[in-house]
Amino acid sequence: MEKEEVVNHLRAAKAAHIKWVQRAKLLINGLDIEEGAIPVDSTECKFGQWFYGDGQLLNSLANNPTEAMSNIETLHFKLHDQYLQIFNVYFSKTKGGFFSKIFGMKRKVVGEFEAQVAKEHYDIMENISKELLDEINRLERRLIAVSEDKIRTLI
Repeated sequence: MEKEEVVNHLRAAKAAHIKWVQRAKLLINGLDIEEGAIPVDSTECKFGQWFYGDGQLLNSLANNPTEAMSNIETLHFKLHDQYLQIFNVYFSKTKGGFFSKIFGMKRKVVGEFEAQVAKEHYDIMENISKELLDEINRLERRLIAVSEDKIRTLI
């Protein structure tokens, strides 16, 4: 893989992360988002798939401190933990009647208090996302500083 391709994969993963956070914001703002549209598991989102796949190759970069990837992973876990709280507000299973079992409920009706709790978790999630994006941007700068030859030896 060429350096440009590695950088493009990182940027695509970053863009996927931004879209993931935006979908959570749409959910908080009342849009009808399908339960599976925002993966709860940190390995199922597109950023997580990149991170635990091709992204692991970046652990070998000489100018990438070991804690950098660890920080990204920790922030990514924290982000998904906050989203799990939001997910539980909007999608936790409620006892439904016969028709709700047949037709399925996309999401439960959320009261004002629950919506406020979800919003508070989203605010925390947004701050974690900013930290995560800062770490990703630092990783991108390190990657750009590495020679093409070094990238080829990683892959």
